[in-house]
This record gives sequence, C-alpha cells and structure tokens, in this order.
Amino acid sequence: MIIPVDLAKAYRMLNHGPVTLVSSAHGDQRNVMAAAWAMPLDFSPPKVAVVIDKQTFTRGLVEASGEFVLNIPARGIAAQVIAAGGHSGRDGDKFDALGLATLPSAVVAAPRVAGCVGWLECRVIREPHNEQAYDLFLGEVVAASADARVFRDGHWLFDEATDPNLRTLHYVAGGQFYATGDSLQVASD
Repeated sequence: MIIPVDLAKAYRMLNHGPVTLVSSAHGDQRNVMAAAWAMPLDFSPPKVAVVIDKQTFTRGLVEASGEFVLNIPARGIAAQVIAAGGHSGRDGDKFDALGLATLPSAVVAAPRVAGCVGWLECRVIREPHNEQAYDLFLGEVVAASADARVFRDGHWLFDEATDPNLRTLHYVAGGQFYATGDSLQVASD
C-alpha cells in the first residue's frame, strides 16, 4: 500500500543516501535515469538537489517541463536501476525497454516508477548558474509518498520488512550496490 508522506518529513526519505531514479516527462516523451547524487536541502518547504548531466535526455525533459520525480528504488529492481544508467532514452522509451512499470504522480506530470519504495514529486527551482556550471538542479517537493511496508510515520522501517527486496540501494560504482541494513538506535542526551 502506498501512503502519503507529510511534507515536513519528506527529507527523511533521502537522508540515508539511497540511489534514485529520476523520472521526467514533457509532451508525449518520458524518461528515467539513475542518479546517485541526490540529497535533501531544506525542511519547509521541503527541497532537494540532484545532479542531471547536460548530455542526458532527462535533462531536456526536466528543463522543458520544470518538474521531475525522485524515485527511491528497492533491491528488487536493482538490475533495472543499473540498466537505466547505461541506456539513453533517445533510443526509445526506456520504461518499456527496461520493463519498468509506472504509476501516475499525484501532482506532477512525470510518472512514478513502480517497484520503488518512495517517491518525491518535485518542481524545479530555477538556478541557471548551478544548472549550467554544475548540472545541479534544485527542486521543491510538492508531493511525497512511500510504501507503507517500509516507511511510516516519517521513518524508514526496514527491520519490519519481511522481504529483503524492499530495502533501498546505495551505489558504490562499478555496478555494485549495498542494500540498506539493520537499524541501530543510540540514545542521545
């Protein structure tokens, strides 16, 4: 079951550093790309940053539409995540080519990627210098949702998930990922 996430807690979906899939759409075109460099920036309104290279098909769609979705994939679609980073959407619909199903987004036109455990729908906050010089895009999170089996009440609950395929991925290069592990809570003073 997919549940809405309070926007005040949306940053927590990226705090643990997972790889993301950036989905985009403009007109009758859509695309998805892997992005390991994404992070939360602010709480209210919630904001994120993601690197989208100038050479990517996604970049043109994001610039034209002014929006994107940061999808947080799980171990169950790791093969598609690595393939999304190695194929261009200019060669055809990457969703179809990779067997990635989509879900409609709540606010933006870009689709959400099925098989993920979290989704942050974003509108671009234009920063032309950062976009051109560093390929860095800022987005305001306008809707957030998560798979209730692993994210509820503003927290990841991987220990409760019985399916290891629901753990998020952390990319370390060369086609290698780590899946999120067990939690450890330390009392603070």
